[in-house]
Amino acid sequence: MTRAETFLLGGDLEVRRLGFGAMRLCGPRIRGWPEDRENALRVLRRAVELGANLVDTADSYGPEVNELQVAEALHPYDGLVIATKGGLVRGDRPGGWPADGRPEHLREACEGSLRRLRLERIDLYQLHRPDPKVPFEESVGELARLRAEGKIRHVGLSNVGVEQLRRAQEIVPVVSVQNRYNLADRHSEDVLEACEAQGIAFFPWWPLAVGDLAEPGGPLDAVARASGATPAQVALAWLLTRSPVVCPIPGTASLEHLEENMGAATLELGAEEVASLA
Repeated sequence: MTRAETFLLGGDLEVRRLGFGAMRLCGPRIRGWPEDRENALRVLRRAVELGANLVDTADSYGPEVNELQVAEALHPYDGLVIATKGGLVRGDRPGGWPADGRPEHLREACEGSLRRLRLERIDLYQLHRPDPKVPFEESVGELARLRAEGKIRHVGLSNVGVEQLRRAQEIVPVVSVQNRYNLADRHSEDVLEACEAQGIAFFPWWPLAVGDLAEPGGPLDAVARASGATPAQVALAWLLTRSPVVCPIPGTASLEHLEENMGAATLELGAEEVASLA
């Protein structure tokens, strides 16, 4: 099934639909620096060499470490679109990612990201997750102000539903949504459909989760064998085929896995193969 290789983000930023998510380049549990700092830089640079021109990060990855890695490896970002996020902080408990959507925190987070990424304006700044303790309109309103001030070019959302997308659009143009979505988890189908109807980019996070589909003899295994590809490549190709607004951003700290993932950009699935994965 023929598909577009690029997407026009916000109407003015052309990106390759298969981007790179930088989160996994941090240390264990997405905290601190990795043991091999140079490897992280090599992975970022190789992702760009392989065609990714959209790199996704966040101030909470590390925290702060990931944005510093992106800047060290890729600044001055010639031809690249750098997307980052604010609105989550790293809690003290293992795995804690509490939300902080207060306007004052989002402003401080955005200004910190500008410094770490060495930018005067962030191409795409995303609200990492709505904060149940803060009115949603207040959080989005601060992003609208930052956009009006020229500190961010475009506004995106993450981990939202259709109604929240609609409410945000009453305040500021929204050019992207980043929700969990993959072969095994399609709970954001309605959000994807809303994005497709409006030409909004949909970034599926955790794109390589495949569940039982990848079991030996299962449909994903069968498609992979028939196409001479890996299950991960088929999972990414399925996302690229699912809708022209879908822009997967798989991440890895392995050069080998990076090469594998980026190979999905040239894998074309037939209609029968796509149907078998429905």
